[in-house]
Amino acid sequence: MNHHNPTGSIAPHIPADAYRRAEATGQPVVIVVHTTDRTGRPLSHYLYPLAVAGAGAIGIFATVAALLALLDFAVHTAVQIAAATGPISVGGITVKLFGSKR
Repeated sequence: MNHHNPTGSIAPHIPADAYRRAEATGQPVVIVVHTTDRTGRPLSHYLYPLAVAGAGAIGIFATVAALLALLDFAVHTAVQIAAATGPISVGGITVKLFGSKR
């Protein structure tokens, strides 16, 4: 005999006299189980959209962070190139971008 029956797979207790009477007369045994309907929505209705929105927010945050890192790298590269080239002349006007390091 299995004492660990899953919920809902076993009928509620039937009194012995009612069972024997049903067996003797051949009448069916009708078992009425009262259940209540769940109110509200299950958690999965809210959890999946929140998970998708959270993943989207993290993706946008990561994209912005990558863009800022790329811009930072580009600015540092431009500064290093400008520092290595010295003064820039355009049309007779000379501009020295960075002061001397001496």
